[in-house]
Amino acid sequence: MLRHPQTCVLRIDITGHDKAGVTHSLTEILARAGARILDVGQAIIHDALALGLLVELTDDMKSSSLLTDLLLKAHQVGVQIRFTAISNEEYDAWVKAQGKGRYLITVLGPVLTAAHLAEVSGVIASVGLNIDRIDRLSGRTALSDASGGRMCVELSASGDLASEDDMRASLMALTHRFDIDVAFQHDTVFRRNRRLVAFDMDSTLIRIEVIDELARLAGVGEQVAAITEAAMRGELDFQASFRKRVSLLKGLPASALQQVIDTLPLMHGAERLTTTLRKLGYKTAMLSGGFTFVGRELQRRLGIDYLHANELHIVDGVVTGEVHTEIIDGAKKAHYLEQIANADGLSMDQVIAVGDGANDLPMLRLAGLGIAFHAKPLVRQSARQAISTLGLDGILYLLGVRDREALISD
Repeated sequence: MLRHPQTCVLRIDITGHDKAGVTHSLTEILARAGARILDVGQAIIHDALALGLLVELTDDMKSSSLLTDLLLKAHQVGVQIRFTAISNEEYDAWVKAQGKGRYLITVLGPVLTAAHLAEVSGVIASVGLNIDRIDRLSGRTALSDASGGRMCVELSASGDLASEDDMRASLMALTHRFDIDVAFQHDTVFRRNRRLVAFDMDSTLIRIEVIDELARLAGVGEQVAAITEAAMRGELDFQASFRKRVSLLKGLPASALQQVIDTLPLMHGAERLTTTLRKLGYKTAMLSGGFTFVGRELQRRLGIDYLHANELHIVDGVVTGEVHTEIIDGAKKAHYLEQIANADGLSMDQVIAVGDGANDLPMLRLAGLGIAFHAKPLVRQSARQAISTLGLDGILYLLGVRDREALISD
């Protein structure tokens, strides 16, 4: 590596009570000396400052009053300062390490305990990764919220990972032991440039299965609910189960559809999520094995851009129980997801898919970021990411969006 002659590298660590102007007052002294900054990082925990600078010092700087000036200024502003010489070998090793893999581990849940952080960091260490940075994405928590609320921290790690599958399995095991979710992503440019989010509808954007509600109004609720559960667990072919459930709705008055719309319960966090996504320039899609009459209402309420769902066949004001159009199953969801992405000029790495049932797995696997949301066990185990402890707006954390950057609260 080329380096200016007669120079060395110095690490400067500044700690103490945070206040305005600390960084400026110290870097101003370095500026007067003409020091080159090789790295810089700063963090605030509560009101405690931790500032680190890696600077290149020439022999002239070393023989000047630079270090003394820094010590005096630190004393004046009420912080502690420490100098550590870095050898050429250490510096060269640090530079070469930038080619290693970089990963993001997001820990989210109602609360964060020391046990949670200890276990997650233990997994990271056990696979040979180093934690480079930890950021809190959630808002500040009042002591009165100790038994609830929401907490999210994002850990940035780097290193050579032997087995990504083993890493994911170890993190997934923690979600079964604790009331937390842990997401593991590659820290790439695509993670910061997602542009399309596709949602399942029933039990994802809304808290019900619409076909089960229609069946309840038709007096066949238990029969249809049992078929729905088996289909979502992946125990039944979706197309066959859909036809069977719809057939049981034969004779249901069309007025029942409006009853469902009038009492439609949005999933917690849905409005906050979709509003924030829209303001950030994301496109959204609904790819549903449910019905278009509900999908169109959600499009209106949430501003969804694209909709593909099933038509409920009605003649003379009653449901016929027949299916006359294509059925949106798992394969069709993946097909339409790819079609929308291609039409918008997006790579699949820029696409997010969210769902809870077995028929969502094809699109979850196709998307760059597939999220199983409050999903059935089969789906949760098969998807690369899962959220089960927070509302739908918890997805914003996986995009790196902080609470203060989200736009509304529902």
